[in-house]
Amino acid sequence: MIRIENMSKKIRGRTVLDGIDYTFRDGMTYGLKGINGSGKTMLMRAVGGLIYPTQGRVLIDGKELGKEISFPEDIGLLIENPAFLDAYTGYGNLELLASLNGRAGDEEIREILEKVGLDPDDTRKYRKYSLGMKQRLGIAAAFLEKPKILLLDEPFNALDTDGVARFSRLIREGQERGALIIMSCHEEGKLEEFADVILHMENGRIVREEEVGG
Repeated sequence: MIRIENMSKKIRGRTVLDGIDYTFRDGMTYGLKGINGSGKTMLMRAVGGLIYPTQGRVLIDGKELGKEISFPEDIGLLIENPAFLDAYTGYGNLELLASLNGRAGDEEIREILEKVGLDPDDTRKYRKYSLGMKQRLGIAAAFLEKPKILLLDEPFNALDTDGVARFSRLIREGQERGALIIMSCHEEGKLEEFADVILHMENGRIVREEEVGG
């Protein structure tokens, strides 16, 4: 469970999150909806431990980010543009990531690459990847360790029809295993397809909660 208590964030004097008070519950999928600059990405960055609140706090399973833990312990992230090491292959990049926690090995890496439509044996370096391939690798990294929390910021960017279908299957798998998923998407139909709840954001605030039913 993720509990956000009266959280605000200022960056260079500008308020980007303003008095957020909300509980995200395990096994639920939340869609964030709002125009650019409404706070969607900043909210995910705060939940992911990439920024800390100026005021208030974020609790992950009762532990405060920035004090008791610096980063959620079981999380997959796809926030803004995926970034990997240019001189490594897709497999090599995921192998490096997997070595940090030791939760995924060769079999899991190959499996997730195939699920997103990338060849585990492709010898091309990341710098040679197209935008769509880079997005697929970012999705693979987020889902690699089957995390309990998934933060997905505009995950459909640069994906073709096949990529969208593959990502959709991964989302359903995450839902079936009870992951807590928070995602943003400019395509309203996609949010309604996957989300149990849509949170409407304006000026760094959650202004409305809409139950959808997934």
